Amino acid sequence: MPERNLNFDRIINRKNTRSLKYDFAKRRGMPEDVLPLWVADMDFETSSYIEDALIERARHGIFGYSEVQTEYFEIVYHWMKTHHNWNVQENWLVKTPGVVFALAMAVKAYTQPNDSVLVQLPVYYPFSEVIQDNNRKVVSNTLYLGEDNKYHIDFENFEQKIIDNKIKLFFLCSPHNPVGRVWTKEELIKIGDICVKHGVTVVSDEIHQDFIFQGKHQVFASLKPEFENISITCTSPSKTFNLASMMMSNIFIPNRELKAKFKKQLDGAGTSQLSVMGLVACETAYSKGEEWYQAMLAYVAENINFVRQYVKNNLPDVTMIDTEGTYLVWLDFRKTGFSVDELENLIIHKAKLWLDSGKIFGKCGEGFQRINTACPRSILKKALDRIKNALYA
Repeated sequence: MPERNLNFDRIINRKNTRSLKYDFAKRRGMPEDVLPLWVADMDFETSSYIEDALIERARHGIFGYSEVQTEYFEIVYHWMKTHHNWNVQENWLVKTPGVVFALAMAVKAYTQPNDSVLVQLPVYYPFSEVIQDNNRKVVSNTLYLGEDNKYHIDFENFEQKIIDNKIKLFFLCSPHNPVGRVWTKEELIKIGDICVKHGVTVVSDEIHQDFIFQGKHQVFASLKPEFENISITCTSPSKTFNLASMMMSNIFIPNRELKAKFKKQLDGAGTSQLSVMGLVACETAYSKGEEWYQAMLAYVAENINFVRQYVKNNLPDVTMIDTEGTYLVWLDFRKTGFSVDELENLIIHKAKLWLDSGKIFGKCGEGFQRINTACPRSILKKALDRIKNALYA
């Protein structure tokens, strides 16, 4: 059967589907009539092959404990090799119910209470949450915005923060959420060499690795054998195929000692087998989802270009930071002159939009808003029109 779900302009009513994005505005302190473009899930139906596989599995009617067979790894291997030229090995693989869960387990596995963990703000806010919630300290090698309208790494500061804070663990976000950077091979090698020099373990969150619009995604662990030896690489089909609620992630840990420490924390958390539906969805996505993935990627690329042109033509006091990867666009509102609270009020109550406020990504994110572009273009236009009207009408 051919792929059926290729109409990305189609608007699908997600209300009353237990959707975190659409059904919890009031509970989250938002007006009920806000248009939500905040959390990173798509408003697209996933591949029809995945739908069909899940329906077929559901019809079996028995949902006992399930585990993967060798075919599962071979499918995951093929995706990583084909799309990222990465030769993973089966004995590296640990499956977890999500990447954020894996981040928390890494904090427990590789640090002690009151240790410091290095991040690069402004960054995906659960990074800081899992560090602080586990009684560790967040230390930031804060990214800086260059004249080229892209964020960059201060490598001297990166090394100094490691030395000054006795850093043992670094969370790398690659591609970076929310600033949209696709780190170059040279940048990652500089980071990796510093981490090897100082004995720092690197957890590389590469969940957005399949959304690349400029440059090329470089798997951190693949760049040098020394990097492979210090890496925990977090991947999942959840962003690529819109499967977040399937709670399925593939974590690769080549170093046996690091893997043993990580698995000990998994055992302590009481995790074992994952949902059979998540396993089926992952296998089907990576084995049959290519046509849907390519079509979706092209549509999102057009959406990002649409936002770029719209901002340029209609929002003179707003700057769209150059988006190299992810489907999340970082908008700079600082030229509007609004305070953080005034901007929040304008976006939420005047524009009637639910975006991710830049302040939740760290203090350096204040004055920014993150907008999700993985939706029908008509919805994206409606959101941008609301911003325009709120600012200038």
